Amino acid sequence: MSQTSRELIDAFLAEKRIAFVGVSRGSKDFSRMLFRELAGRGYDVVPVHPEAADIEGVPAFRTVLEIPAPRPKAALLLNPPQASEQVVRECAEAGIGMVWLYKSVALGAVTPEAVAAAKALNLKVIEGECPFMFLPNPGLIHALHRGFRRITGTLPLAPPRA
Repeated sequence: MSQTSRELIDAFLAEKRIAFVGVSRGSKDFSRMLFRELAGRGYDVVPVHPEAADIEGVPAFRTVLEIPAPRPKAALLLNPPQASEQVVRECAEAGIGMVWLYKSVALGAVTPEAVAAAKALNLKVIEGECPFMFLPNPGLIHALHRGFRRITGTLPLAPPRA
């Protein structure tokens, strides 16, 4: 996996309308916690799930192609990895120019095929990473994880200020 630039992560998080592909119908799932966190921080989070009518009271869409205009410019993918390449292709077709293929310690949406498709389709792609690592005041567990990654040199860092 290539190192994702902090500039790209910051550009993604600067988008205030984000498609959230693969958010779970299970209210206690990690994806729901992240969905609530983003919504609570003022993001217009558009849930995408093939079987859900709504997530947290927000209307859900089966694919990013079903999201009405104006569509988000960015999509966060927490879907099963075997679906990632197809979702990336649908994002390109929908005019979504930036995709974040989520990855945690063991689980994630990143696949070589999805990354290759994103690059071939000229999408900006974040390969792995968890958004909690880059949000201000993410809570104790995520702050500790971020600190550990800083110490070990595995966290994409912001460019030095001029």
